[in-house]
Amino acid sequence: MCGVLTNERAASIDGVLLRSAQPVGRSPEALALLQRRGIPFILLTNGGGRHESDRVAELSRALHVPLDLASFVQSHTPFAELAAEEGGLREECILVIGGDGDNCRQVALRYGFRNVVTPADIVTAYPAIWPFSKALAPHYKSVARPLPRPIDPANPSHSLRIHAIFVFSDPRDWALDTQIMLDALLSSGGVLGTRSPLNDHADHPNRGFQQDGQPRLYFSNPDLWWAAQYHLPRLGQGGFREAFEGVWAAVTGGRDHGVALRKTVIGKPSQATFEFAEARLNMHRKTLLRDPDPAPLKTVYFIGDNPESDIRGANEYVSPWKSRWYSVLVRTGVYSGQQPDRAPTRVVKDVWEAVQWALEQSNAPKAS
Repeated sequence: MCGVLTNERAASIDGVLLRSAQPVGRSPEALALLQRRGIPFILLTNGGGRHESDRVAELSRALHVPLDLASFVQSHTPFAELAAEEGGLREECILVIGGDGDNCRQVALRYGFRNVVTPADIVTAYPAIWPFSKALAPHYKSVARPLPRPIDPANPSHSLRIHAIFVFSDPRDWALDTQIMLDALLSSGGVLGTRSPLNDHADHPNRGFQQDGQPRLYFSNPDLWWAAQYHLPRLGQGGFREAFEGVWAAVTGGRDHGVALRKTVIGKPSQATFEFAEARLNMHRKTLLRDPDPAPLKTVYFIGDNPESDIRGANEYVSPWKSRWYSVLVRTGVYSGQQPDRAPTRVVKDVWEAVQWALEQSNAPKAS
């Protein structure tokens, strides 16, 4: 086709290709068509909670299309770079939040982080840290591991210290996770069981909050809503973040008192995630095209179901490689047909129709 080297595809997953693990419309045929024609594409999702290789194998089975790990990006995939950085967090103790059971710990370990703790580890070792989780204690005990250090505020140099907090996936126990995150962010130097003497001091930036070596805080997915099996959208990780920010404001005084929650949020629609995705697309197309120096990427068609994450992200993205992105909104996920706040380039029925339209824009023959 004309434009193989200049017109690429990117697609969201939940609500575009799948809904509750079942293919949406003709999504398998759409991906198979792109593969037959040698058109590079990547799959970009705000989902996560499992390692990329496991999810790619699952998607390949569900869609009946063999997919490549190099063409798949989850919300937390960029976290792996923080484990690989020289002098980074590889050897430091990190707190991993969210996901089913022990899955997110396992993902973090496979990314290269070597010292990973979870709320289950902490509440199992110190049940009094959140006394309202007794009903869930057997579950936590089944996935907990011994802490690398005790919580001993009287001996801070030998106590458990958290260097970073990563929300990998949607938290399952918002109350427990909120309490432990709050303890770490109010601590002295990330040492659990302590309180920073700088907290609420007006003569320090941010009134002293998060100014005393507390852990860095990372969220991987800003989505307030996501399309699940239920007929109405369900709250996602963005809902948890909003709730946590509400608690943070209640505790610290919030913006009315000049206090913000210092954090990094990646995932769609962030510029950082779209840059990461385009870099991955560029690497993938070099391999697919068997050309170490292909013609520059000029046009990308981004297909998604969520106006606030997919369409906003594609519309606002500024490509460092100067490519132009077109946003295509499908009706098979979060979007239900009302006038979207973020206007897409095109609204279509499903991913098959989206691919057909993109081929037409590229002056390539459509498939029947």
